[in-house]
Amino acid sequence: MENSFASLVNSATSILILLPVKPYLDQVAAGLSLYLALREKKEVSIACPTSMIVEFNRLVGVNKITTELGNKNMIVRFAGYNARNIERISSEVEGQELYLVVIPNPGAKSPTKENVSISFSGVAADTVILIGGANETHFPQLVSQDLLGTKLIHIGIRNLALSPEKNVLSFAKPAASISEIAAGLIEETGIGIDPDMATNLVMGIEEGSRDFKGPDVTAATFEIFASLLKKGGQRLSREKLTNPVLPEEAIVAEIQPQPEEKEPPKDWLEPKIYKGTNIS
Repeated sequence: MENSFASLVNSATSILILLPVKPYLDQVAAGLSLYLALREKKEVSIACPTSMIVEFNRLVGVNKITTELGNKNMIVRFAGYNARNIERISSEVEGQELYLVVIPNPGAKSPTKENVSISFSGVAADTVILIGGANETHFPQLVSQDLLGTKLIHIGIRNLALSPEKNVLSFAKPAASISEIAAGLIEETGIGIDPDMATNLVMGIEEGSRDFKGPDVTAATFEIFASLLKKGGQRLSREKLTNPVLPEEAIVAEIQPQPEEKEPPKDWLEPKIYKGTNIS
């Protein structure tokens, strides 16, 4: 189909994934998984208007998320240095390396390494994928002139309300989590889900579904979760459960009658002493 997610990705030259303001772990997990998948085929970057919180450090690739909208142009700034001290700036190319030479006025000092500040601006992407969010206030970057004319795609569990002049191709649909939707879209592109992507999606589904207790959890949620575990996804949930219930077991628990409760042996009720084990 012309407007399928796979066809949109295939026709894109460069892709920017945008997370909303103050995103949830589920949104970050879904965005990072798409980033890890799409970078195998396309030039892709991922950005968020707000900084990541410590909780998100468990996600693979979180260090790739930047607060800067684009990386088309590099800006070199001399912070805390009087520009009047500079006589001229020249550039030289040796081989494939570029040298910028800052020549100070006679008697003036050159800028130090501490004075050099590097940043980026300008968006080279022709396709922007918006993750989650409810309206334009969650994506303040959309007012940037750099995004005029770019193709907008939205992935979420509810529709995104934008101004009429902004055309968005939406892949939003009801689900327990955005990571659940992202997993299906990655599969649609034909890009395999590796253990890193699967681990991110596993954490996203657990968080987004409220540990499978959310009202939008369905059998499909468990099926996708089980598939991600088979692909190498690791459960790194906030609460470490001694005996975690796998999705297959959860489904069986819903349809199987509960066994009769039996009185435990007397020694079970007595105090016990456990010795810790160091794990390297």
